[in-house]
Amino acid sequence: MGGRSDEQIWRIREDVARLHAELTRYRLVAWTAGNVSARVPGRDLMVIKPSGVDYDDLAPENMVVCDLDGVAVEGDLSPSSDTAAHAYVYRAMPEVGGVVHTHSGYATAWAARGEPIPCHLTAQADEFGGEIPVGPFALIGGDDIGKGIVETLAGHRSPAVLMRNHGVFTIGRDARAAVKAAVMCEDVARTAHLTRALGEPVPMAAADVDALHDRYQNVYGQRSTFPAGP
Repeated sequence: MGGRSDEQIWRIREDVARLHAELTRYRLVAWTAGNVSARVPGRDLMVIKPSGVDYDDLAPENMVVCDLDGVAVEGDLSPSSDTAAHAYVYRAMPEVGGVVHTHSGYATAWAARGEPIPCHLTAQADEFGGEIPVGPFALIGGDDIGKGIVETLAGHRSPAVLMRNHGVFTIGRDARAAVKAAVMCEDVARTAHLTRALGEPVPMAAADVDALHDRYQNVYGQRSTFPAGP
């Protein structure tokens, strides 16, 4: 690795280290649990958090570069225990540029119940396009978790899956998008819990869910009016 490729990987190390602070900011993780990874565009590589390192000690230089079999190729520390799951997702879903794992409280409670989060909110329709599904139980360490993520999300609009008895995994076009999905997943999980406590939620028509999702994904936000650069 040298020259421009080294610069590219360093920028991704910086992004991944910085994005871990969002997990603590939004209280999605406890102690050293949880992780963010990012694909290195154009190369069969990913950058992920080291295993068991305090969030306050995370920095670009201690992020770990792995190949897409989950083998560390650059870095002095061992990669996250979820590396094999992240790597499987990248191998199976080439459109994915970022993966996040959390044990955020409300969403993980739904995972412990083995119950998808039904869509009763416009915000959930916007971000997830319907319910947030549940994936199968799988032990940590191998790529069975990754297989469960891919099988559950294949053909599904949701960028989040609740892995049964475990926690939340989210995907995105890049690592920031995957972090956003993790934040929004916990937000709607909390509201869904409160709704259940208050009574029976009011259903949303499937056509309305579709319309909201399309608007949010394709119209909402700013669109550049400047021509592309050279």
